[in-house]
Amino acid sequence: MNKRLSTTTLVTLISAALLAGGCANMDQYTNTQQGAVIGTIGGAVLGAAVAGKGNRNKGAVIGAIGGGLAGAGVGAYMDSQAKDFEKQLAPQIKSGAIELQRNADKSLTVVMTSATAFDSSSAALKSGFLPTLDTIAGIVRKYGKTTLDIEGHTDSSGNDRINQPLSEQRAASVEQYLSSKGVQQERMQSIGYGASRPRADNGSEAGKQLNRRVEIHIIPVVQ
Repeated sequence: MNKRLSTTTLVTLISAALLAGGCANMDQYTNTQQGAVIGTIGGAVLGAAVAGKGNRNKGAVIGAIGGGLAGAGVGAYMDSQAKDFEKQLAPQIKSGAIELQRNADKSLTVVMTSATAFDSSSAALKSGFLPTLDTIAGIVRKYGKTTLDIEGHTDSSGNDRINQPLSEQRAASVEQYLSSKGVQQERMQSIGYGASRPRADNGSEAGKQLNRRVEIHIIPVVQ
């Protein structure tokens, strides 16, 4: 049985719940109040869509990569991959165009800023950034026993109607480019979070620049 509800089904259920709660006659509400109800429905649908993108079939991944990692080999495998990133992307890391994070769970995170990867308000990858992505693609192809969660993030400027799709489109652009360079599609998923996950204060331009980013989370596949 499929436990994930379709968008249509979800809208129906939420609408029914709202009607049962006393919202049966929308005409009695102001435009602002009606907008709030519609926004509630839209937000829930968006949340379900975002959550749905997080469901990747592990069996398909295992089949695509020919088996996962086991035991102490996980740490050594990811450490070797991190060293390749540090060596091959040394200039970009030094300049701040790329950040490499080693995480406690042995995963790696590659962070790219919108300033280096995208023009303002655009999801098209800058041509000057493509060699860096080529390097990233080569490394993740070499270390194929991993999955890639590609996340798009924005600052708080504008509104969700702009920020959410832009974050999704930027993450998808990176995913599509890596796929075009031979990274297996089964290993990847892209998702946009809009402005909902800042890592710095949006009250300053420096903070906003840090929040406008794409992150690639590289996660070992354990058998």
